[in-house]
Amino acid sequence: MIPSEFEYVAPTSLAEALSALADAGEDAKVIAGGQSLMPVLRLRLNSPSTIIDLGRIEELRGVRDDGDALVVGAMTTHHDVMTDALVGQHATLLAEATATVADPQIRHRGTFGGSLAHADPAGDLGAVAVALDTTMTVAGPNGRRSLGADEFFTDIFTTALEPDEILVDIRIPKHTGWRAHYEKFHRVSQSWSMVAVAATVDVDGGTIRNAAVALTNMGAVPVRARGVEQALVGQSADIDVIRAAADHADEGAEPMSDTNADAEYRTHLAKVLTRRAVVTAAGV
Repeated sequence: MIPSEFEYVAPTSLAEALSALADAGEDAKVIAGGQSLMPVLRLRLNSPSTIIDLGRIEELRGVRDDGDALVVGAMTTHHDVMTDALVGQHATLLAEATATVADPQIRHRGTFGGSLAHADPAGDLGAVAVALDTTMTVAGPNGRRSLGADEFFTDIFTTALEPDEILVDIRIPKHTGWRAHYEKFHRVSQSWSMVAVAATVDVDGGTIRNAAVALTNMGAVPVRARGVEQALVGQSADIDVIRAAADHADEGAEPMSDTNADAEYRTHLAKVLTRRAVVTAAGV
């Protein structure tokens, strides 16, 4: 199908983008890499009056070191995120998970911020953002504000972004030296996750000093597996400890039933994939 008619605006600065968004009103849509929005437009599931393209705004791209954290511009492509040396050193989990997103073509076009703002429960990077305790910076007509990842995601395909706000960057606390793995279960290669687990651990002398685990597609928003983390911290990095900890994976989750899997099966997958993810991350 052909999208319905719309006005197209391509600002070259964040200030211009915010002004264009304010002028267009609530019926406008912001487009980043376009990998999520374009199919929606073609199917006429959404018919905005104005499309505001952020692709020419260089200030929204790149990765920089900010002391105890990395700051990733919202318009940084998946490819640039996963190949960035700073990300590989200080946020290994993000690099691992990003490498599983779709296929090379989409990773070269799709953006980190666009994926997070789309807030698909099956999207791979929301769980990573939650596990790494990221903070989102958003800009609007009243200036900038910061939102923790647990505040940012509010429901299926819904975030705390106001209609006149734009996601600017994502601040990621450094997890230098932490081992990580993203374990993903899907029907066919490059498809959406049926369930996935983002796990990163700090292991010292065979003991798990710290752990962060989050689940993809186990609820309307990414789920932090606090029960798993608590069962791991301070324990030996061995298979029995990890297996017992993984049994807590479904605590706080609200898995949905759909044509891909029912809630019971997703619960089973969450425990199995959590065990696999932590075992691999811990190097057991």
